[in-house]
Amino acid sequence: MSSRSFLCPVGALAIGLLLSACGGVGLDQVGTSGTAPIGTSTSSGISAPVSNSKPTSGSSAQLRFAPGDKIKVIVFGEDKLSGDYQIDAAGTVSIPLAGTIEAAGLTKPELEQALTAKLKSEYLRNPKVTVAVVSFRPFYVLGEVQKPGEYPYRDGLNVLSAIAIAGGATYRANNSIVLIQRSGTNEMVEYPQSPTIPVLPGDVVRLQERFF
Repeated sequence: MSSRSFLCPVGALAIGLLLSACGGVGLDQVGTSGTAPIGTSTSSGISAPVSNSKPTSGSSAQLRFAPGDKIKVIVFGEDKLSGDYQIDAAGTVSIPLAGTIEAAGLTKPELEQALTAKLKSEYLRNPKVTVAVVSFRPFYVLGEVQKPGEYPYRDGLNVLSAIAIAGGATYRANNSIVLIQRSGTNEMVEYPQSPTIPVLPGDVVRLQERFF
């Protein structure tokens, strides 16, 4: 038998084994982009938001109160009960006759209902209560902006308007993504720089430096 005729079967066998090994690697084992999956923490400890998650709207009627927020309570026909109040560190607000009410975590309509129920059950026959927002907690813009610092919250705020309020981005800034630490959390989450991403009271917005 010639050496050439002997090598042909051996070569065919080697090629067959190689193809079999490659076929064992599926798409679930090889990433198509080389990045961390959406919704998981990256190597830097920064989490990416889940793709189908929708941040809370910036509408004042949908925002939930927290310590530091200032409100105006108006009880129709009861001037002594009406006035400006601040939610304290415990998340409560103290109003004459109504006493102490848990306000943190409630929306404006929910707080109106809670105050109405409290006054109606104990003091007034048919109270009409309106809650108006005097001011929410401030938000913060840090990192690669011209004027980092604390700013008063305003309705309809998003990441682009927040950056503009802080004087705009520096020439070193990453203009594609932004990091946001939502109020009450300890984690910075990565979001696209888009007008659809709201900034909420107490949020910390950080603009990172881009890699040249």
